[in-house]
Amino acid sequence: MNNRSYTALTALLGVILGVLATLLAVRIAGSNKKFDGDYNRWRKLNLILQEVERNYVDTIDMKSMTDAAVVAALAELDPHTVYLPPVQLEASETELAGNFEGIGIQFNVPNDTAIVLGVIPGGPSEKAGLLQGDRIIKVDTAVIAGNKTPQDSMVAKMKGPAGSKVKITVSRDGSMIPFEITRGKIPVHCVDAAFMINDTTGYIRLSKFTRTTYQEFSAATEKLLASGMTRLLFDLRDNTGGYFDQAFLVCNEFLGKGDPIVYMEGLHRPRQDFEADGSGKLQDIDLEVLINESSASSSEIFAGAVQDNDRGVIIGRRSYGKGLVQEPVNFTDGSGIRLTVSRFYTPSGRCIQKPYSDDYAYDIYERYAHGEMTDADSMKVDRSQEFHTRAGRTVYGGGGIIPDIFVPMDTTKASDFFIQANRKSLPVRFASAMFDRYRKTLTSIDDFKSLERYLNALDLKSKFLSYARAEGVVMKPSEEHDFDVYMMPQIKALVGRYSKLEDEAFYRFYLEIDDVVEAALNNAIEL
Repeated sequence: MNNRSYTALTALLGVILGVLATLLAVRIAGSNKKFDGDYNRWRKLNLILQEVERNYVDTIDMKSMTDAAVVAALAELDPHTVYLPPVQLEASETELAGNFEGIGIQFNVPNDTAIVLGVIPGGPSEKAGLLQGDRIIKVDTAVIAGNKTPQDSMVAKMKGPAGSKVKITVSRDGSMIPFEITRGKIPVHCVDAAFMINDTTGYIRLSKFTRTTYQEFSAATEKLLASGMTRLLFDLRDNTGGYFDQAFLVCNEFLGKGDPIVYMEGLHRPRQDFEADGSGKLQDIDLEVLINESSASSSEIFAGAVQDNDRGVIIGRRSYGKGLVQEPVNFTDGSGIRLTVSRFYTPSGRCIQKPYSDDYAYDIYERYAHGEMTDADSMKVDRSQEFHTRAGRTVYGGGGIIPDIFVPMDTTKASDFFIQANRKSLPVRFASAMFDRYRKTLTSIDDFKSLERYLNALDLKSKFLSYARAEGVVMKPSEEHDFDVYMMPQIKALVGRYSKLEDEAFYRFYLEIDDVVEAALNNAIEL
């Protein structure tokens, strides 16, 4: 819920309080009774709601009233202490659980129709017979194709308790085929990609710190070590955090015995320090950590520990600045609150949490507006909060992790052709069309070099330009260089995702135009 919603709810509660104050004053004057209005006893809110229930002129929904009161009260605290109704709480916990209950597919919606990108091996959909490229027309009796059904609504219809059944009707090669699928528990992977960039450099992209993160990360690094990895690019961009214990375990892999990782402290929580135990298998691996403005919470704990211990180089843009520890308080009706009880501090003593402000929810937009994304000199640095790493390097507090190497967001490559093509989702739609045409070969390729050779032989450039021209989007001669350098790798990435390599193919192609990865590969900082 955003700040405007909080303000509206607070105002609503204020009106209710004003009306009740008048009613209570009349009753008290007649009876000489006094209500205990001591705020510290938390009784006033209960008394008010009881009076509303007993005396309000119309029928009321006490559940909605109570929820509104709770939301308004918590809005007076920090931005991350929140009330979660049952549906939101379930979604929040499912996101980080490492699995969910559903049918086990990945899909995209390029032309108002869900197309199956991949079927999870061993999952319910694979067992039922769904195939990559199937177009989902109906879920049970609800048509979801061609009627602008929101993607989250499609997901909601397909998800359901393990053991329950759902009927999925797909279009395949012009035929309508119904499948009855028994839902099950589906694993959700947090390691999006793990591969060798060159003979000695590995790359891992981690999307979240879920319950399975350490297990997945360990499996990925074991594979890369066996392939000759002596250096790792660990990509935490857009990683919004998750479970602290998983971030701690991943940190532990890189640090020596006794190295500090983080400490947390709050008014009612004494300081608690966390240190590495020296058992990590990656202590001798050179490390670059990639972050951006959407790297938050556990991602910042990891980046802060690496930076303060001079264990690796942080590359990218200033992280989000979310350093508050939430404890769950759940209720029997399925709702709950996430209550902030402590703050996280990096080993040097920096508080990760950025300051609260009236526009807190729009902070990233403010960064764009003030030029921080494109100019390091525009970055807000609180130089009054100066700290030092183990080797004596100066780092600054004030919220978020400031990278050792700043890489600006490159907006110069967004030509008119690029903007128009993406406004119409042409790259995504074109990739779907290429899959339809070359499905048999694409779905058989499981080696990147083979995939690269195959896509180069398809002459995707001329095919895409013809496809775009048919949609009324024409490239100017002056835009051709930027198209070749910047847009073609994206098109290859989207088409390549339909191969057996899936997301690995996507990131392999996309890294060709990734300025942050380029800066990491060219990093000359010695620690």
